[in-house]
Amino acid sequence: MSEQIGNVWVFIEQEGGKIADVSLELVSKGTELAAKLGVDVEAVLLGSNVESCCATLFQYGCKTVYLADDPRLEPFTVLPFARVIMDLIREYKPNILLFGATMKGRELAPRIASEKLAGLTADCTDLRIDDFDDKVNKKFYKNKLMQIRPAFGGNIIATIVNTWDDPQMVTVREGVMKMAEPNPAATGKIVRVNVALTEEETVVKVIERIRQEKTVNLKGAQIIVAGGYGVGSKENFQLIRELAQVLGGEVGASRAAVDAGWIDHDHQVGQTGVTVRPKLYIACGISGSVQHCAGMSESKKIIAINTDPAAPIFSVAHYGIVGDLNQVIPMMIKAYKAKA
Repeated sequence: MSEQIGNVWVFIEQEGGKIADVSLELVSKGTELAAKLGVDVEAVLLGSNVESCCATLFQYGCKTVYLADDPRLEPFTVLPFARVIMDLIREYKPNILLFGATMKGRELAPRIASEKLAGLTADCTDLRIDDFDDKVNKKFYKNKLMQIRPAFGGNIIATIVNTWDDPQMVTVREGVMKMAEPNPAATGKIVRVNVALTEEETVVKVIERIRQEKTVNLKGAQIIVAGGYGVGSKENFQLIRELAQVLGGEVGASRAAVDAGWIDHDHQVGQTGVTVRPKLYIACGISGSVQHCAGMSESKKIIAINTDPAAPIFSVAHYGIVGDLNQVIPMMIKAYKAKA
C-alpha cells in the first residue's frame, strides 16, 4: 500500500491582522495543486490576535488553519516562527509548503529547509503537479511538484524537482499567481497550536520598527506607463509621469532605469520587481528583456514605443510604435486631451 500524501500548506504572512496578497495568491494556487493530488490546502498562521484572518483563508479555499496565536510571535522574528512551523511539520507531515518570496519568506523558508533537510526552490514563477522519471538514478516519482523558475539571468526556464524529504518547499514572488475569487459561504476548521518556545528562541527582541508605506500600487493599476533605459535621463522620465497622469495610470520602470537611479525600486516591473496584469501597459524605451517581459507579458493590451524596430519588446506588444518617445509621447498626450 502506497504511503498517504500529505496536504498542501501555505505560510500566511500578515501585518497587523491584514493578510499579504501573496499569501492569498498562494492559497489560490495551493487549492489547484491540492485538487490535482486529491488532498486539502491548509494554512499556517502565526501572530498575535490574528484569529480574525481565518474566515478570509476559508473563503479562498483553506480547509484547515493551524493557528499559533501568541504575543511572542508579534512582531515577526525568524527563530520563534521557525520553531513553531518545524514542530507542526514533524507532527502533520505536509507534502508541499509554499512561502511568499518576501523579506519574511526568504528569511524563514531556508532556515526551515535546512533544519528539515528538505529541498527549497526560490523565486518560482509557476508550479504544477506531474510525474518525474529520474533516468540517472533509475527511479520514477509520481505526482511531484514541478518547481518552475527562470535561471541563468532569465535566459532559460528551469524545472526543478525535489526528491529529498518532504515537504517540497518553494518561495513564490508576489503577483505571479492569480488570486481566485473568494467564496463568502466557505468555512473550515481551526487547529489551535500550543506555542512552545525556549529562551534561546526568543532571545532576539525588536526594539523599534520603522515602516514606510509604498507610494505606488502597480499590482492594482489598470493602466501602467513604464520607462526604460531608452528614456535617456531622470529628467526625461517626467514625460512618462505626464502620460501616466493624463491616462489616470501608474508609472512603471525597467530594471535598467531603476539601476540608473532615475526612479526608485517600488516602480520596477519584471523578474526582480513586480508582476503586473493591467488592462493597458505602455512600454517606453524598454528593450524587452526576458526578465522584464516576465513581469508584464500578461497585460491585456501592450503598446511599445522604441526607436529600434528589432527590439524584443515588439514581440510581446499588441501595438508597436517605432519612433522617438520624446516626440511620440507628447503627441499621445495631445491626442488624448483633445478627445477627453
